[in-house]
Amino acid sequence: MPFVSKWRFARITARKARLLTDMIRNKPVNEALDLLKFNKKRAAIMVAKVLKSAIANADAQEADVESLYVQASFCDDGPILKRFQPKDRGKAYSIFKRMCHITVTVEEGTPPMTKKKRKELEMRRTRLAKKTAKAARQTVPAKEEKKEEPKTEKA
Repeated sequence: MPFVSKWRFARITARKARLLTDMIRNKPVNEALDLLKFNKKRAAIMVAKVLKSAIANADAQEADVESLYVQASFCDDGPILKRFQPKDRGKAYSIFKRMCHITVTVEEGTPPMTKKKRKELEMRRTRLAKKTAKAARQTVPAKEEKKEEPKTEKA
């Protein structure tokens, strides 16, 4: 069962927040929170708050918080506040103060894998298997050959 959390009328452009919502999609919640925590963008704080709210919603309905992942995260355009900046010689330039709606959905289970990610994981596993097999061959001690010491003549 998905657990949804929304921040409507967030005072940031959807374009800026969309970068972060795309980044955390299909990631475990702990990893997603870490990604947002160490991101320098202002929208990271906003998306993190929405994600924490979704986690709290799941916890309130007695879901296993450790097995949650971000099923969907997206950012839609909201209304635009139109303002004017007065300029010289009686001109006025328009300023658009944009808003957005941030939505994060978390669900229990494991995140689905794309074909690309599955292929990368398979390649990583085969490389690791080759590496461990090579290490196992090297750790088996070879028969030590006895070296003959040069004989010295005593006078």
